[in-house]
Amino acid sequence: MLRVHFTNEDVARVRVAATPDPLWEITNSFQVLISEDSGPVFGQWRRLVRPRLGPADGLLGALLPPHGYSPDFLTPNLAGATDLDFAVDTVLRTPRSALSADLALLAASPRRSRSPLPTEVRALADGAPEDLRRLGTALHDYHRRMLAPVWRHVRAQVDADHSMRARVVLAGGTEGLLADFSPVLRWNPPVLEADYPVDRELRLGGRGLVLQPSFFCRRRPVMLAHPAADRTPVLVYPIQHTPGWAHPGTPAHGAELGALLGRTRAAILADVVTGRTTGELAQRFGISGAAASQHTAVLRRAGLLLSVRRSKYVLHTITPVGLALLNGAPASV
Repeated sequence: MLRVHFTNEDVARVRVAATPDPLWEITNSFQVLISEDSGPVFGQWRRLVRPRLGPADGLLGALLPPHGYSPDFLTPNLAGATDLDFAVDTVLRTPRSALSADLALLAASPRRSRSPLPTEVRALADGAPEDLRRLGTALHDYHRRMLAPVWRHVRAQVDADHSMRARVVLAGGTEGLLADFSPVLRWNPPVLEADYPVDRELRLGGRGLVLQPSFFCRRRPVMLAHPAADRTPVLVYPIQHTPGWAHPGTPAHGAELGALLGRTRAAILADVVTGRTTGELAQRFGISGAAASQHTAVLRRAGLLLSVRRSKYVLHTITPVGLALLNGAPASV
C-alpha cells in the first residue's frame, strides 16, 4: 500500500496537472503494450499498434519491464512542460550519477535476477553522448509510431478529466478533490492511500503534491521510486476512457455536417468548451434532459465532444476537432 502523509500546508499546495505528460505516457503505454494483462480498455489499441514493434524498441523494452521498477530518469519532473523535444532533452541531460544509480536499481530488481541488463542499457550509465542519442531516438520514434496517431484523443480525454476535477474543487475545495479520487485513491485525512505493489510511506513535509492524469496508466497510481527531496512529488493516476477510443469518430462532412450544426447543437458545442453536464445543458437551453442527451450523442459520434460519467452526472467537454470546427480552423495533433 502507498500512504502519502499531508500537513495542512501540503493540502493547500495540491494541484492537478492540466495536460498529459509525454514521458509518463510513453512509459505507461509501453508497459501496457508489452503486458499480457492490460485489460479491455487498451485491447483494441494494442492489437492495432503491436505489429509496429520492432528491433528499434529493444532499448525501451529493456528499460521498461511490464511490472516492477522502471528507472526514474525516464520520467523527470517537467514542471508542466508538454513539448516532446524538451521532455526528451530533459531525459538526456540526466546527471551521470543519477543514470548510474537508477540503472543499478534496475539491474538489482527481482525481475532482473535471471536476465542481466543488455550491453546497450548498461552503457547508458556512463552517459556517453552516442548512447544517450540512441535513447533519445528510441523515445521519439516510439512516440511517433504509437502515440502520435492517438495523441489528439489522449489530450482531449485528459482535458475532460481536468474539467471534471475543476468542478469538484469549486464545489468541495481540495479536501473534496482528494476524496473524489475514490476508489483509485482513498482520502483518510491526513493520509492519501492507494493500492501499490510495495509498502511505501511518503511524507510531503510542506512540498505539496502534483496529481498527474495519465491516459495509459493502468488501474492504480504510480510514482517515482526516489523523488527529489527538493521537488514537489508527482502522483500519476489513471483516468476514465470513452469506449472505442482507439477508433475515435471523425467530424461529419457535407450534408451530414449541415444537419449536425443546427442552432441548438452549435450552441451546445460552444457551451461545452468549459464543460457542462447534461442537466446544465437542458436548463441553459430550455430543452428536456432527453433532448440534451440526444444532441450530445450526435456531437459525440461526430468526434466533436467527449462525455465522461462521474457519479450521478455526465460531463461533456469539447475535443480539439470540435474546437477547431468552432474556430473555423483545421484541427492539429
